[in-house]
Amino acid sequence: MVPDTTKAIELTGIRKTFGTIKANDGIDLSVNQGEILALLGENGSGKTTLMNMISGVYHPDEGKIKVNGKEVVINSPKESYELGIGMIHQHFKLVDVFSAQDNIVLGAKGGKYKSKSELAEEIKKLCDKYGLYIDPAKKIYDMSVSEKQTVEILKVLYRGAKILILDEPTAVLTPQETDKLFEIMRKMRENGCAIIIITHKLNEVLAISDRVTILRKGKSIDTVITAQTNAKELTELMVGHRVDLNIERPEVEKIKHLFEVHHLTVRSTEGSLALNDVSFNLNGGEILGIAGIAGSGQKELCESIAGLIKIEKGAVLYKKENIIGKSPADIIKMGISMSFIPEDRLGMGLVASMDITHNMLLKSYKNNKGPFLDRQPSKELAEKLVKDLNIVTPSISTPVRQLSGGNVQKVLLGREISLNPNLLITAYPVRGLDINSSFMLYDKLNEQKKKGVAVLLIGEDLDVLIELCDRIAVLCHGEIMGIVKASEITKEELGLMMTGKNIMEEAEENG
Repeated sequence: MVPDTTKAIELTGIRKTFGTIKANDGIDLSVNQGEILALLGENGSGKTTLMNMISGVYHPDEGKIKVNGKEVVINSPKESYELGIGMIHQHFKLVDVFSAQDNIVLGAKGGKYKSKSELAEEIKKLCDKYGLYIDPAKKIYDMSVSEKQTVEILKVLYRGAKILILDEPTAVLTPQETDKLFEIMRKMRENGCAIIIITHKLNEVLAISDRVTILRKGKSIDTVITAQTNAKELTELMVGHRVDLNIERPEVEKIKHLFEVHHLTVRSTEGSLALNDVSFNLNGGEILGIAGIAGSGQKELCESIAGLIKIEKGAVLYKKENIIGKSPADIIKMGISMSFIPEDRLGMGLVASMDITHNMLLKSYKNNKGPFLDRQPSKELAEKLVKDLNIVTPSISTPVRQLSGGNVQKVLLGREISLNPNLLITAYPVRGLDINSSFMLYDKLNEQKKKGVAVLLIGEDLDVLIELCDRIAVLCHGEIMGIVKASEITKEELGLMMTGKNIMEEAEENG
């Protein structure tokens, strides 16, 4: 379909500063009615700030915003809604105990004066128009991630939005759910909606968008027609130089069954089963990926192996000896060095108010001899990591809370790898990192693998898991659906396993 040439939204010369930081520096951007525009850029390139100005969270210091050809001033999210702009955030803003219908009409004009049957009919018409499906009476807490996302889309459509902004909409979707979302977006485009999609997944940009606008360091670098570009060119525009997009999977001689997990059962804080009878082995010199829809037990798996939460049943063996119930000091005496890079970097991994040097010291102060702490080794390590990992910081004395998310991740990763671990557990390690930093991290994980380290990698990008890992274990509702060789599985097959299908058993039955 050829997009309408009427500009649904047009930004000209947008500038926004926070103190000395130029978040947006003269950005130009436009999206037509009946068009999908992808917005690409590394972390810190200004994407979120720009979208927050369209949705009324911030106000530009300079520049013009036009909606459907008319210059406007957007002072609040309410005014943005009234102009027909709806933003669908990566983290859903739904009331869990309410039904889908209650969430969709909540706060909408005239909703409280209509009967439930009238509201249900209006929602059905919207669903039919855009190819959506939702059970209006279903509670949010009973929904899958993709169902919740559908409710978020219906929320903005119900309020009359014709300009939609989707922030990392596929981050927690299976490949099948992503395909379904893209079909919905194409239907919305056919119905004249203007859509801006923010994503870091280049294959998705190429699959769904009509044009791509690239931001770099607060500036709009270029806008290209999707059909006339490729992943390599888009990457170069984003980072300003050539980037090798190949991920290595080196062949390494493995230390068989260095770690073994047997019948691990863990309950969540609410008392439900978070992990149910999970068993697998992890070899030295291997990267074992863990795939699963968000909330399938990944967090509990990491924390139970690291000894941070109580285990109801099961064992974690190192060279056939159980480490469950042992103190960190006992585990160290066994010759185990375990590094854990949690999903919550500042909550669990680092102390936000401390600088880089003192965060290094957290792991080594117990080795100090005498009454006074020797900060020099930690200072030297901090300086080495800043140089080796290209950590952007005013100095090693800067509190880590003042660093960007990507640089915080580099500090944590560098500290944990410097401990020369036998086992490295890392959850979503490239979340928040730009492309350069992500590929540097993949190289660092491969370096650990070559040293004989057992690496447990919780990931969300299935393409990366397939390219980087040796094997992939799939979790669904706290249970292992299967463990597969990464070189022998497709993304679509992984997606099916993530939803609860054991494709290996089905293949045996059909074979």
